Amino acid sequence: MNAQVQKQVVKDTLYFDGTCPLCSKEISLLKKLSKDQLIFADIQNISSTDTQLPSREALLRRLHLRLMNGEWLVGLDANVAVWSYTKYGFLFKILRWPLIGHIADRIYANWADNRYEKRYKCSQSN
Repeated sequence: MNAQVQKQVVKDTLYFDGTCPLCSKEISLLKKLSKDQLIFADIQNISSTDTQLPSREALLRRLHLRLMNGEWLVGLDANVAVWSYTKYGFLFKILRWPLIGHIADRIYANWADNRYEKRYKCSQSN
């Protein structure tokens, strides 16, 4: 009897907010362009008991990418890394250049914080 051994393919995993319309549009595009090289995990559908994940709030505040080796990339670093799986990745690498990167990180952090506050903090206070 021949036993087939399936090789488990390990990929980088991108954690995203599936309830965010802008995020969902970008993820839809990334899914098409990355040609099945990434795992996409909707934060809204993952178990909160996974102790290897950052907190739910942290995941919702910033884009998170868990690399195959277990390392985490967060925010703009995660975004640039994810786009590197597409033919447009070279355009995003500019965002990591020293002077541009510092400014881009501040803009991203401001945008991400505002998005989180509008989507989640307001609904929790009612």
